[in-house]
Amino acid sequence: MYRGREREEEKKVTSLLFSSFLFPFPLFFTAQYYSLHNRTFTYIINSRSTVDDLVLYDYRLCYDCYFIKLYFVLLMKSHLQSYPCPLQINSFWNLGFLLGITIILQIITGIFLGLHYTSDLNSAYSSVFFFIREIYYGWCLRYLHSSGASFVFLFLFLHLGRAISYGSYFYNPNTWFSGILLFFFLMVTAFLGYVLPFGQMSFWGATVITNLLSPFPCLIEWVCGGHYVYNPTLKRFFLFHFVFPFLLCGFRILHLFYLHFHSSNNPLRLNTNNKIPFFPFIFLKDFFGFILILCLYLLQTHFGISSFSHPDNALEVCGLLTPLHIVPEWYFLCQYAMLKAVPNKNAGFIILLTSIFTFFFFGEIRNLTTFTRLMDYNNGFSISSFFLSFLSFLWIGAQFPQEKFLSYGRILTLHYYFLLMCILFSILFLEDTLLFSLLLSSFFLQDYISFILSLVFFF
Repeated sequence: MYRGREREEEKKVTSLLFSSFLFPFPLFFTAQYYSLHNRTFTYIINSRSTVDDLVLYDYRLCYDCYFIKLYFVLLMKSHLQSYPCPLQINSFWNLGFLLGITIILQIITGIFLGLHYTSDLNSAYSSVFFFIREIYYGWCLRYLHSSGASFVFLFLFLHLGRAISYGSYFYNPNTWFSGILLFFFLMVTAFLGYVLPFGQMSFWGATVITNLLSPFPCLIEWVCGGHYVYNPTLKRFFLFHFVFPFLLCGFRILHLFYLHFHSSNNPLRLNTNNKIPFFPFIFLKDFFGFILILCLYLLQTHFGISSFSHPDNALEVCGLLTPLHIVPEWYFLCQYAMLKAVPNKNAGFIILLTSIFTFFFFGEIRNLTTFTRLMDYNNGFSISSFFLSFLSFLWIGAQFPQEKFLSYGRILTLHYYFLLMCILFSILFLEDTLLFSLLLSSFFLQDYISFILSLVFFF
């Protein structure tokens, strides 16, 4: 009788934990709470308690279980239905939801791909094509996953650009910090996944990036399991590529926690009490974006509108044949252009990291100034120039390492950090910094004109 009661309690706990899978923080407290009650229940049974004690315990347990389920229902309602959103937000604020959907689709398709992938040097390439050709609808899952990485970074760059344009780093610094950490981990995860098909471009791209660690003693051997990319490297990259997305889920929850703790920013860059509930107003816009994502996924998967990957990556790896031009995926072209522009390997590695980690300084502006508005100070020129330089980096990174493209890359690398400083200090020094940025921007005007003319003559 008591064994049956224990099994029923275990079933209740299991069902409750499964139903609350999306809430890891309440899940932890629920598990701790039920482990305490299970120990108490076992003590009551072993101490030969009366029937009244067992009935009283069942009553308390049912009441506590109902309270916890009610807590989860109220938690979902407060964050999904009645969450207050600013009335002025536009479609740019739906990019975060679209980014989250694409990451979830990547995790789902990646799990199915991981069931059939073999992280072995001799069979990694063949296992990918076996999944495409022999597994039922395996081609669909594989192309959803490979094209989905491009959609993830497309929405990520748009989401980050919206945050920079509307000053979200000033309004909610903690959300900004967690978002930059998400950005960094997404780039690491994407690089690890890019190596796994072990095509010609994947192998040589991994060789270039791992050789950047050569200034650190024994770090290449520790990461790759040898002096170069080999069988242990592939196994380790597959392990980390499979584990990192689940860590990203934790950072996403932290990101949403800070966002909902302080509410979203708005185009007016003001704290406003003019709020609307998330459901149904914002939910309908997010649902429309979800349908749009599915249409883009289906068009790219079934019709191949744009070839995101380099054709050489479809060839099996050959360690004796170097590609004519090593080109990564398009979302790495900005950092790759900076890396090619710097002749020194150590300096290139530092620039590669600081191009991302510089964004952490944006969150410290609130601690350096007492102003609460960004709209009064016209830093739109610096932001527009920053976006144009980013697009120029994408084009330069895909070109051959010729002297003119390397020169443009060096100029744009200096201008990239200069524009970041202009955006950072446009609030602190007001008109002085604005005049200074205009003067220095006019200094680079001649280089920009020559760069644009070269683009015109090139095409």
